[in-house]
Amino acid sequence: MTKEKVAIFWFRRDLRLEDNAGLYHALKSGYKVLPIFIFDRNILDKLENKKDQRVEFIHKALADIQAQLLSLGSSLLIKYGSPFEIWENIISDYKIAEVFTNHDYEKYGIKRDSQIGEMLNAKGIAFYTFKDQTVFEKNEVLSGAKTPYTVFTPYSRKWKETLNEFYLKSYPTEKYYQNFIKIDPFKLPTFEEIGFVEIGSVFPKKELQEDLIKKYDEVRDIPSILGTSRISIHLRFGTVSIRKLAKKAILLNEKWLNELIWRDFYMNILYHFPHISEGQAFRKEYDNIIWRNNEAEFKKWCEGKTGYPIVDAGMRELNTTGFMHNRVRMITAGFLIKHLLIDWRWGEAYFAGKLMDFDFSANNGGWQWASSSGCDAAPYFRIFNPTSQTQKFDPQLKYIKKWIPELNSFEYPQPIVEHTFARERVLKAYKDALDKK
Repeated sequence: MTKEKVAIFWFRRDLRLEDNAGLYHALKSGYKVLPIFIFDRNILDKLENKKDQRVEFIHKALADIQAQLLSLGSSLLIKYGSPFEIWENIISDYKIAEVFTNHDYEKYGIKRDSQIGEMLNAKGIAFYTFKDQTVFEKNEVLSGAKTPYTVFTPYSRKWKETLNEFYLKSYPTEKYYQNFIKIDPFKLPTFEEIGFVEIGSVFPKKELQEDLIKKYDEVRDIPSILGTSRISIHLRFGTVSIRKLAKKAILLNEKWLNELIWRDFYMNILYHFPHISEGQAFRKEYDNIIWRNNEAEFKKWCEGKTGYPIVDAGMRELNTTGFMHNRVRMITAGFLIKHLLIDWRWGEAYFAGKLMDFDFSANNGGWQWASSSGCDAAPYFRIFNPTSQTQKFDPQLKYIKKWIPELNSFEYPQPIVEHTFARERVLKAYKDALDKK
């Protein structure tokens, strides 16, 4: 508690002190800054698995922030509950001049921020949000006709043309650390107090492996080796700065830079075409597809028991680690949709529950790409052959054997469906649906 007026910085998907846009503006506000984080019950209560690695990652990131703040004589206030109710309590506990945070682009976050902003404003408290998750957002990269891009290549070209030092300039928060409020330490809640169980997960380091990035375009499609940055979970929760990574990518490898641009692109799509957050296809005519939605086959896909080794290895990697190699994500998604003719939304939801780096816009974009219903999607007649994909990207079966030790035994199931038959079936289903438009 404090009698002086304070500014509050609200951490969400920006779990770091350095180069943090909203935090920088809070620290320069002229008020002492009280940092807070809310474990949001509206989100957490929907997670069925109470050994969720993402919650553990957040908890670890908060502990790191707390350690830094304690060294500055400050502390992080962490609450658990409904954000609206918690803000009502914070308003009664502190004399708040201003509240600062960073933009949220997802449907729930936008609604939450609108409601809380209105509540704060009604109490005479200013509510400021800033761009921090992306390099470019909203209307910053538009076509010559001032319309949003829906194809990646021209978007990325314009992205690069628009880029200058201003957009990558870091926010020097460290110059103003003395403006954190001096306060007795707050207690970090235990896992039990927020309804979860600690499992001791080991998370990828947030330091960029520059030697790997330099050869990223050569090794990124080989799932048996560490050929990708594994930094996506840090981007998801903002434990690293997108500006810092983009500056590195420009120096190291354009192909990896393009992956960061894809991230901006999908967030741009979410902003301009919010119907995708309502469970609709980006290209609405694809909602006419009649799916088989065989629950037994879906269960086998989830468990990695389809009889297609590259698919099964990917699903087992996901179920075990919360990670799946990007090339294999495309193969497993394509298989569910075009071999089993199961609604892409089923797979999207399954990935959302399992991926440590789950991000709605990227996950939705990837699944709609695989289903051919999204922006800049693969044409519907492009159907990955799991066998040829294996021959191309895992010819010695190193990745497959790691996850399927019973590969050459009677324990391993026969293929759930024959490729040529599945291909003809899905082509007909898509053609029938698109003929209706």
